Amino acid sequence: MSDVGECMRRLFPVLASVLVLTGCAAGKPPSLDRATDALLPGQDLVSLVRPAAELRHPRLQPITIDPTHALSPQAVAVLAVIASPDLKAARAQAQIAQAQSFAAGLLPDPSISLGADFRQSGPDRFNGWTGALAYELTALRDRGIVLDEAQKALAQVRLDLAWQEWSIAQQARLLAVRIVSLDQISRLAAEARQDADKALKAGAAAAQHGDIRADELATRRLAVVDAADRQTQALRDLATARQDLNVLLGLPPATVLTLAADPPPRSALHLDPAALFEAARRQRLDLLALKSGYESQNAAVRKAVMDRFPAFQLSLNSAQDTANNKTLGPAVSFTLPVWNFNRGGVAVARATQDALRAEYAARVFAARAEIYAAADGVLRTEQERRVVREQLVDLRRIASASNSADHRGDLSDTAATAVRQTLRDREIALQGLDQAFEEQIISLELATGGPLK
Repeated sequence: MSDVGECMRRLFPVLASVLVLTGCAAGKPPSLDRATDALLPGQDLVSLVRPAAELRHPRLQPITIDPTHALSPQAVAVLAVIASPDLKAARAQAQIAQAQSFAAGLLPDPSISLGADFRQSGPDRFNGWTGALAYELTALRDRGIVLDEAQKALAQVRLDLAWQEWSIAQQARLLAVRIVSLDQISRLAAEARQDADKALKAGAAAAQHGDIRADELATRRLAVVDAADRQTQALRDLATARQDLNVLLGLPPATVLTLAADPPPRSALHLDPAALFEAARRQRLDLLALKSGYESQNAAVRKAVMDRFPAFQLSLNSAQDTANNKTLGPAVSFTLPVWNFNRGGVAVARATQDALRAEYAARVFAARAEIYAAADGVLRTEQERRVVREQLVDLRRIASASNSADHRGDLSDTAATAVRQTLRDREIALQGLDQAFEEQIISLELATGGPLK
């Protein structure tokens, strides 16, 4: 029994050390509340200037930002890539694939097994013990395939992240264009309301003297209500767009960014949907990500086929029995592919491969539909803009003449107000068409996967 006590005395420090190291390795995770509270205040523009100038992205160019000046839609797009909370979470998620790729390249550690037989009775005077050092040889055989699979999967994750960044950048750019346009529309609506209020006051004064009929005064009241509704709707849409942009950029809700309008929308674009579709198949990051995922799955299929063959483990065993007989020798263990033959694993891997191929085909089909629809929308909106611009030329001339006649007293104030309101309605319509045109261009670039040349 003294031998038993001696063995326990020697094993106890080892076991105690293992337990202490395990507890230290576990550690205490960071507080979720503290991490969240640190993000809620958002980032100021000054802290984003340098990252915007150093941006590295396959589809976005770095940009120099001056926080003291209004931001262009392109600048807002770059800021979204840098500051978006969703993208920060996506980048943290991508680190998992990076870690998995790193782990795939590591060789497995050997395993050691120990055992002891403490003599309780009998003629022999010794205790028995066994020890084995084992190593999994299958890991060496499959290392190349596993590493290739992990690297292709990592490439897919990175391309998916780049596509998500591109999508959010285009969404932020679209919101910036919408905000600038809605700001202009709200100003025009405010002018229309002021004009309607002025006409109503003049009509009310004239009605007291019997100079206008009651139905005309009612018409002016309805015009005021209509102008107020249009202004309220424009302000509501503007507030919604600003809030959506703040959420996208991770800014506090009360933040109001000063945005600059882009140059006037381009016109007479010669779009070739077929050429844009071919460009999309070459450059869309989500399609490239699916290709990398398909290549990764090809490696997974090869790995499943390799698993049909026996998995070998080599070990070196040493032992001593209670009669003090000592042995040393190698051992090989392996699976015997008789019934399973990893047919299930191969079936799952090939079914996944087929699903990825079908997903890629569906994504390409959807991309073609999006490109043709967006290109058709751009051309139709451009035609509508051309018509409204031609109408505005005549309306501005008529409005100028009617205002002059109104000042001379040759035209009633009601008629002059009606002409001005018609002109303003057409200006609002053109502003809306310009906004739709720019948004459709952005949608077309998003569907194509890169800026239009």
